[in-house]
Amino acid sequence: MQSQPTSDINLLWGALILEELARLGVKHVCMAPGSRSTPLTLAAAAQSSLQSHLHFDERGLGFMALGIAKASHSPVAIITTSGTAVANLYPAIIEAWLTQVPLIILTGDRPPELIGCGANQAINQPAIFADYAKQVNLPTPDLAISPNTLLTTIDEAVANLTQPVHVNCMYREPLYPTELQSLGQLAQSMSDYVTPITPWLNHSHPYTDYGQLAQTNLPSQDTMMRFAHGKGIIVAGTLSPQENPKQIIELSQKLGWPIVADAQSQLRQHPSVIGHIDQLLLNPKASKFIEQADRILVFGGRFISKRLISFIANHQWHSYWQVLANQQRLDPNHQSKRIWQASITAMCNNNWPRSSAANWALSLVEHNQNIEALLTQHIDQSSFGEPQVVRHIAQQQSASHQWFIGNSLPIRLYDMYAPIICELPDIYTNRGASGIDGLIATATGVALANNQPTTLLIGDISSLHDLNSLAMTKHVNSPFVIVILNNDGGNIFNLLPVPNDAVREQYYRLSHGLEFGYAAAMFGLAYNQVDSLTSFNEAYADAMGYAGTSVIEVNVSPTQASDQIKLIGQWVRQH
Repeated sequence: MQSQPTSDINLLWGALILEELARLGVKHVCMAPGSRSTPLTLAAAAQSSLQSHLHFDERGLGFMALGIAKASHSPVAIITTSGTAVANLYPAIIEAWLTQVPLIILTGDRPPELIGCGANQAINQPAIFADYAKQVNLPTPDLAISPNTLLTTIDEAVANLTQPVHVNCMYREPLYPTELQSLGQLAQSMSDYVTPITPWLNHSHPYTDYGQLAQTNLPSQDTMMRFAHGKGIIVAGTLSPQENPKQIIELSQKLGWPIVADAQSQLRQHPSVIGHIDQLLLNPKASKFIEQADRILVFGGRFISKRLISFIANHQWHSYWQVLANQQRLDPNHQSKRIWQASITAMCNNNWPRSSAANWALSLVEHNQNIEALLTQHIDQSSFGEPQVVRHIAQQQSASHQWFIGNSLPIRLYDMYAPIICELPDIYTNRGASGIDGLIATATGVALANNQPTTLLIGDISSLHDLNSLAMTKHVNSPFVIVILNNDGGNIFNLLPVPNDAVREQYYRLSHGLEFGYAAAMFGLAYNQVDSLTSFNEAYADAMGYAGTSVIEVNVSPTQASDQIKLIGQWVRQH
């Protein structure tokens, strides 16, 4: 007689958790199959407010959830079973923690009596993510623990969430009820138990309302007047599309200071910014001119360009301000500064004065245009290769497009060479830990979240690292183009000071000699292999017109990009 109540209370707790998460703003739940997580899985299956996404590999599942959370700007729940299934989420959890993406990890677990005794699929799951996720370790479901205790525990853990939280759920067997029941049906069958939360069952709000945290810290008028009295520069770092970074352009025009933009700022290709700052800092004349700046206003952080990082670190600033939405330490050089914790909207809408040195850097616009002309000549009108593909993808984007740019060489090529265009896409990256794992899965999550035309630019080693995530891409019903730059290995190492070519080839580049046509066929994806700009443009246009996933493999020589980068660097220095 005890087995039925055990499975019912398990399922009720799962239903209460999923219902409260939906009320707290969760719209998507990502699940991998497993037995110990059955109460959570069945509760999600009965939940009409949550969109479910399934995948057989927990590592890819975690990264898909990361992409959905980034693009939807809302927390995403993940459900896995016990054991190494939980451990496979770790890379995605690290990335989410570093970039402040709210993920809610719900893991099924063995009860305490089955831990540390040789029971099957039982590991120590509490604190498995160390400092990379907030911990909530629930007891096994029990009628002696009131349901309102469970709800307030979830509320406190999830309200105003900005980073991952791990909710570990211990379940005793039996796990499977005789029939799948909704929360309402379960509440009716256990009416005495749910009496304390009867009002909650009859409305659609969270049990505990914490409200929205408002932590805005803005400079006074007098403080802004003193700060603006000089030659300033605005730096746009990593910013999300939802933060509306274009407001920084209006602030720039008001102050009369130039903006230099990182690849992840959403502004890198905007006509009103100095997008080619990485290359300008290579040019002695332009670099010397930029050094006149004595004030810096940084929005966000995490820059791609090492030259920009070095310039900010080594320059003597009269005043250094940084604007961050949440309290973080985003400065690996540990410079003295004033941090303003505020949204871009709040900071830009403040009553800023006109700088006493407004328009001091107008010649930077000419320098930026000269770099663009040089790149047009030496990339667009030159031989086929990775920089050319990056610039041509960039030129095809519009305000309705999403572009996920992979790590290692692709994001650096975009940062160095992206052209100026009028309509900007939403740019996404995984640059918290900057790993090459999970990039296909994360981009798939971005595509699923917004149902907009999406491009993923990724290297061959990154693609091999996440190959089974191609299975998830079949669920994308909008144009999703995966452009794989296949240069036969990790050719970013061609640009790094490895002692000699033999060591570089054997221990770093890892040439593989593989192509991706059979992988695309295995997962039933449209595929094209190209080796010229004409064939790439035709394939890309076709793929952007197809409502589903397409793979375009770009074959280039192992040294094409590194040789061209070095050559362009010489031209920039000389001109």
